Amino acid sequence: MPVESRESALEPELDGAIETRTPGVVAGGALLAVAVVLTALNLRPAITGVGPMLAEMRAGLGASVLWAGVLTTLPTLCFAGAGLAAPLLARRAGIGAAIAVALTAIAAGLVLRVLDGPYVVLGGTLVATAGIALINVLIPVVIKGSFPARIGLMTGVYTAALQGGGALGSAVTPQLGDAFGGWRPALGSWAVVAVVALAAWILAARGTGRAPRHADAAEGGRSLLRNRLAWIVTAFFGLQAFYAYAAMGWFPQVLMDAGVSRDHAGLLFGLVSLIAVPISLVVAPMAARQRGQGAWIVTFGVFGLAGTAGLMLAPAWSPLLWSVLIGLGMSVFSLALTVIALRAKTGGDTARLSGMAQGFGYLFAALGPFLFGLLHDLAGGWTAPLAMLLGLLVVQMGFGALAGRHRFV
Repeated sequence: MPVESRESALEPELDGAIETRTPGVVAGGALLAVAVVLTALNLRPAITGVGPMLAEMRAGLGASVLWAGVLTTLPTLCFAGAGLAAPLLARRAGIGAAIAVALTAIAAGLVLRVLDGPYVVLGGTLVATAGIALINVLIPVVIKGSFPARIGLMTGVYTAALQGGGALGSAVTPQLGDAFGGWRPALGSWAVVAVVALAAWILAARGTGRAPRHADAAEGGRSLLRNRLAWIVTAFFGLQAFYAYAAMGWFPQVLMDAGVSRDHAGLLFGLVSLIAVPISLVVAPMAARQRGQGAWIVTFGVFGLAGTAGLMLAPAWSPLLWSVLIGLGMSVFSLALTVIALRAKTGGDTARLSGMAQGFGYLFAALGPFLFGLLHDLAGGWTAPLAMLLGLLVVQMGFGALAGRHRFV
């Protein structure tokens, strides 16, 4: 098999049409798929593990509510900044190298943030989430280029692994804290998973260190900033991310204030992420095979509305039911990633749309945890911030229905 074909299995071109793969790529694709799954497992524990431990962290560090708001907002700000920079880094260094660097940053940041005081925690979180942000943008490009006939399936597998990692972060981190004696070893232990993923990625990338080449200079300079559909996709992505990060930052505390124990709240919010695993494996491939994805997006929005309304009106009545419904609503994330891949025709457009949707989308989503906490402090309860999320879900469903239509940027 030619060297170029072997390399393209790992590093899809950022410009030009995706080439048809030869049968010899199948083995490399299987190894790459394993690396993608292991990488995805690292993209949420650094965030979801904080929620159940936040009160303990604040007590141990003597940190304020403002510090907690910054800590829960920082990941989405990193996602925005690093997300916008990811396509440029990938063009210059190559996708394999860029993802390896990002995994190294995740491991280093997870260790750094448990070594000292509140500002070191923020610094380590900044490093770790910057690495996560790069991977968020680049993995859809890998899927588009390396698995062009299985975009829905691989997006579903990737999203399921990502959500599974989120569930583990929320559910297991409190148990690790009990076993190892506090929040520092509990949060720092997730660096081991990042090191394992880095080893797998290096193995998958062995011998493919080139940077993606430009097929067309004009194509390489194309901007989507004036493309209406690109902004619709960006709005949909940003709205669902706003909800998700507000939920990841604060929902465990909402449940605890309703009388749920810390460990039980962590398990319930772990369930929220875990529900998305089978949904991602089943729905994303089904939706990708259809001409439009709008109906699926609206359906998940209805589930999210029901769960959020229940949590607002009667949080103690059935925390399990509200968690299941919210988990179904947040499963729309797999469709947000699927839409990014399906609304672009080439690897270059996928990279640009992914960078734009996740960069600007996460910049908007950064307001989620902050506004949620601010409204709680101003109103003295959880009704106002949850009502805000209900209104946001309605708008999300509208933009999602438009983003799901069969068109291309």
